[in-house]
Amino acid sequence: MMKIIKRILIGCICVLLIAVAGIYGMWHNEIGSIMSIQQIVPAKDENQSGPVYVMDVQGDYYFDDFLAQGGVSNDSQLIDFVVGNITKGIIPVSLSAPEIGCSSFTAVDKEGKRYFARNYDFSTTSGMIVRTAPGNGRYASISSVDLQFLGIKDGAPIDGFMQKVICLAAPYVPIDGMNEAGVAVGIYMSYQGDTDNVTATDQNTDRPDLTSTTMLRMILDYAGSVDEAIQLVSQYDLHDSAGTSFHYMVADSTGASAILEWTYGSDHTDNDGSRRELKVYRNDQDEMVGVKEAADEYQYVTNFIVTPDYYELVDDMKGLDRYQMIQETVNPDETNTAGLFEKNESLFLLETIGRRKWDAQKGESDQNHITVWSALYDLTDRSVTWVSNEEFDNPSSIFTFDFSYLK
Repeated sequence: MMKIIKRILIGCICVLLIAVAGIYGMWHNEIGSIMSIQQIVPAKDENQSGPVYVMDVQGDYYFDDFLAQGGVSNDSQLIDFVVGNITKGIIPVSLSAPEIGCSSFTAVDKEGKRYFARNYDFSTTSGMIVRTAPGNGRYASISSVDLQFLGIKDGAPIDGFMQKVICLAAPYVPIDGMNEAGVAVGIYMSYQGDTDNVTATDQNTDRPDLTSTTMLRMILDYAGSVDEAIQLVSQYDLHDSAGTSFHYMVADSTGASAILEWTYGSDHTDNDGSRRELKVYRNDQDEMVGVKEAADEYQYVTNFIVTPDYYELVDDMKGLDRYQMIQETVNPDETNTAGLFEKNESLFLLETIGRRKWDAQKGESDQNHITVWSALYDLTDRSVTWVSNEEFDNPSSIFTFDFSYLK
């Protein structure tokens, strides 16, 4: 009798071990990613800031497969891919794109180090630093993610296993980032179309398809230069997410940069996203944008479209005031056309145009009343100084990330 019981127990243990091995075999990368999630900044009621997390993504997160199938042309298809591949069809994921306001500029210091600066403006939300190392010819990257894009809203904490599983989709929704080749990129809402009806870009040719954030992911994973980023982007139709519209800025360690926009006609007539075409404005070939832009070797972007003659009214140019502030701060007397600007000056400029300070100075406010994060990407040293919620005077909210995790 005891022998029978022992055999049954051994059999049960073997079945359990096989099951565990099967689960680990299927989920080992995902388990590693989930286990790496850690909070680095808590939510703070006193300044309406959400928590910040870091996640080290294990494996290749199936992005080669994603591109091989031709990408996707809408959020529903992206959700289907993420759920089917990353969460193994078990955990549902929702995607959303809030109306955001942002700023970026490039700079170079006296030592020749190249920088890409970025403010991400919104309201209280949870952020995540996502570090990847996909291998197989793809670049490792460090990117910033607003977890609201994954349905974790209003600065809610990641306080359960299910939410951690949802975070596995974070590589598909970056807002800005830099790869190990020294290429940085960000996306910025462009509010295109008539005032009451922002129209998403929704190209419809025979090219494969990408949504806003997956196009940014493609640049981070595959582009070794601005030229390569432009070449990659030009091969795809863009489908902006959740009824919004975006434009991009990309820069690399050589000092090259470019603003990428998709437009058709003027702002008040640009109400058919399928008719938009890619426009590229390089920092050394942007004389059509303006006289100052033509002279400046550095580049800057906020939320309005820089395509010439796009707007009929200045009032429709969202973010024009911050755009001019960047221009006038870096090159106030029009002699600093090279964009010589030290690291501490770049950080101070990001602080100056941060929404809390900016709104207080102007005596006004809007729905994007918080700068959720400020990131200064050092494209030469391949590192980023990342500041949470405008707390430039709080060492516990300032972080430096680099690619030492690859060693």
